[in-house]
Amino acid sequence: MAHVEYLLSLGNRARKRHSHETVGGTVIAFVAQLEVFIDGRWSPVVRYDSAHGYSHVDRFNRSGGSRKERLSCSFAEALTTADEDILENWEAYRNRLLEGVWP
Repeated sequence: MAHVEYLLSLGNRARKRHSHETVGGTVIAFVAQLEVFIDGRWSPVVRYDSAHGYSHVDRFNRSGGSRKERLSCSFAEALTTADEDILENWEAYRNRLLEGVWP
């Protein structure tokens, strides 16, 4: 089993948290999360993960509420989508959170 974990600073008090595990080259678990430093702590904005045994994305509002969307793809495909989405859209997601709307 291989485990990869890192934090990537995105600038302007935002970062991406990435973690995944593979067995024989197959992704068996993952988390990719956009976090913003707000109100003195790091808060999740968008989180893609494999918790509950399936790929999904959770979107958080400023008050801590969340919405879950199930993804109909493999863990590997979801992880790739997550990494690309967070890197391409982190500023818009952060701004929407700060404006009080869903990312």
